Amino acid sequence: MLNLPNLISLARIILVPLFIILSIHQHFGWALLIFAIAAVSDAVDGLFARLLEQRTVLGSYLDPVADKLLTSSAYVTLAILGILPGWLTVIVVSRDVIIILGIMILFLTSHPLEIRPSLASKLTTILQFTTVVSTLASKYAFSVPFLIDFLIWGTAVVTVISGLQYIGRGIRIFNQGTP
Repeated sequence: MLNLPNLISLARIILVPLFIILSIHQHFGWALLIFAIAAVSDAVDGLFARLLEQRTVLGSYLDPVADKLLTSSAYVTLAILGILPGWLTVIVVSRDVIIILGIMILFLTSHPLEIRPSLASKLTTILQFTTVVSTLASKYAFSVPFLIDFLIWGTAVVTVISGLQYIGRGIRIFNQGTP
């Protein structure tokens, strides 16, 4: 069902190419604005889904896909531009690939699957978004190097922890056996 929360998730997906183009052309102020709108829309679509009682199966897939597209695109683009370290991008993208592969394996082996983010996963998303916003802000307006360094390392640590948590969940589900 295509409702308001799902439309917001779709809008976030549509903003991804615009963000990439603006970043490549080093229009960091506009890229920051687009990324911030997309990041805020992540919280807004979930809030609307709960408040309007419009949670859907489509939304449970569309929202994380939109997040992964936005996050991966931002980290890859900013790493290519030399703005974020490549090693951090590898960590962020690898976690997303591992999560997607795990979901595919569980789905293909007919294991029950319920997509629910953990607290570590939510913190990971917040830190990943904050790192991109702060990095873009440092290119556009002002720079606070120690804050950027803290965010980069904090994002790396929490992303790894979250990834390991998802791997553990996947192994537990898989070991429960095929229904």
